[in-house]
Amino acid sequence: MPEVANDVRGDRAQDGHEVAGDLDPVRALQHKLYRAAKQCRSRRFHALFDKVHRKDVLWAAWSEVARNGGAPGVDGVTIGSIEQAGVGCFLDELHAELGEGRYRPLPVRRVTIPKRAGGERHLGVPCVRDRVVQAAWKLVVEPVFEAGFADVSFGFRPRRSAYQARERIRAGLRQGRRWVVDADIKGFLDPASHCPLGAGEGVKQPAVGLGDLDTQAFSPSGADVDGA
Repeated sequence: MPEVANDVRGDRAQDGHEVAGDLDPVRALQHKLYRAAKQCRSRRFHALFDKVHRKDVLWAAWSEVARNGGAPGVDGVTIGSIEQAGVGCFLDELHAELGEGRYRPLPVRRVTIPKRAGGERHLGVPCVRDRVVQAAWKLVVEPVFEAGFADVSFGFRPRRSAYQARERIRAGLRQGRRWVVDADIKGFLDPASHCPLGAGEGVKQPAVGLGDLDTQAFSPSGADVDGA
């Protein structure tokens, strides 16, 4: 089973040079995509979907999903049941469905949790198979987008955290900066705002069309998720 790729830029030796020969195939793929996107910001990638259903990519995606755990989706299939039946067979079938264009995501299961400030938040729990496909898509596409992010961006990026953002603010204070602007977008994940933004980002690269992706991934959290 391949190791999960968690650094889209690849390994680096102490002198800062890449150690491409030490990378597993998935991380080598990510490294190659990152470097290509970084070297030419205007480049458009036209052959990415075939990499999403590569077996090593699917194994890496499975590793991430299995490590994260989580509840089953509407089909009731758990991570444990897949492991008991055989992960290899599960991924072989998923590989065939994706390669032959037969893959169709299932509706997500609705879960409601309370918000800290009051009210409720609607969450969608995808089936395990769909989470694997989403993770595989992320492994392939993330390096392309990662190459274009600003160095001051810390949210939801590999090997970046809120603690690093805090240290960047502290460094600014030591340099004499005194203003901090705290801004938030109200209802960012609500139906009115989430879907258009997510879909727009999803089709930025011509190689990734909405027909290739799990459309539930770009659905608002409160949308119809029961198949109706």
